Amino acid sequence: MKSASPLSTHEITVGGVRQVYHVAGQGPVCVAHSGGPGTAWSYLRMPLLEQHRTMVYLEPVGTGDSGRLESYDLATYVAFLAAVVDDLDSPRVQLLGHSHGGFVVQRYALEYPGRVAGLILYDTTAVADPGFWESAMAGVTAYGAVDPEIPSAFERLMAATDDAAMTAALRDALPAYFADFPGRRPEYADLVTGLRAWLVPQVPELFDLRDRLGEITAPTVVIAGAHDFIAGPRWAGILHASIPHAHLVELEHSGHFGHIEQPAEFAAAATSVAPDLDADVAAGT
Repeated sequence: MKSASPLSTHEITVGGVRQVYHVAGQGPVCVAHSGGPGTAWSYLRMPLLEQHRTMVYLEPVGTGDSGRLESYDLATYVAFLAAVVDDLDSPRVQLLGHSHGGFVVQRYALEYPGRVAGLILYDTTAVADPGFWESAMAGVTAYGAVDPEIPSAFERLMAATDDAAMTAALRDALPAYFADFPGRRPEYADLVTGLRAWLVPQVPELFDLRDRLGEITAPTVVIAGAHDFIAGPRWAGILHASIPHAHLVELEHSGHFGHIEQPAEFAAAATSVAPDLDADVAAGT
C-alpha cells in the first residue's frame, strides 16, 4: 500500500474555542468527520483515499488538540464543521461521516446544501432510537461468544468518568468492531495501542432524520460493513432508501472499520461520489 501523504495541520477558532484540522492528499476536497463521539481522529486516516482526494480530517471539538466545552450536541458539532468548511478554499466540498460523524454530516448537508458536492455516509444511520441502541447491545452480547471479555469492556466504556477510563475501555472493546479481529490481530495491533478517547458529556437528544433525508440532492454513497454490529446493512438500507439516488456499497468482509479491513474496496466506493469534481480538477477549473 502506498504510504500516507504529508500532513499539514491548521487551527481556527469558533466562538473562542480552538478547532484543529489536518490536510493531506490531492484532488477534490473531502472533509472527514470521525465518530465516537470522543474518539481521536487518527483512526480515520485513509492513505488510499488521499491518492484521489484532498482529505481534511477534523479533530472534533472535545478531542485531541481542539478545545473543550462543558457539553456537546449535534448543533455544536455542525457549527464547528461549518467553520472548517468556510475556512477551506473550496466553494463546495465532499463530506465523509463515519458513525457518529455521519450524524453530523447529514445535519450539515440539510442545513448547507449549497456547500455539499457529495456525501459519503459510512457505517452510520438516519435514526438512533431505542431500537437502534438495543440492536447494538445485542451485537455486543453476541460477540461475547467470541471473546467473553467484550461485554464487560462495553460496560466500562459506558460507565467511564474520565479520559483515561474511556481510552482503556475503548481499546478493550475494539475487537467487536471488526469482522475478524482474532484472525487479523497483528494487523490491528498498532491501531488498538494508539487509539485515544476523551469523555465528551452529551446533551440528550433524539436523532431521527428519516423524514428529511429526501431533501438531500447531493450525490451520495452509503458504505456499510456486512458485519458491523452498530450501523450495518439494516441501517444503511434506511439511508439508501431515504436519500434520492443514493448508491449503497456493502463491504462483505468488514465490520465498523471498512477503510482498514478492506481499504481498496472502501476507497473505490468513496471515490465514486461526484466524479464531475474529478473532471473539474483535471481541467484546472
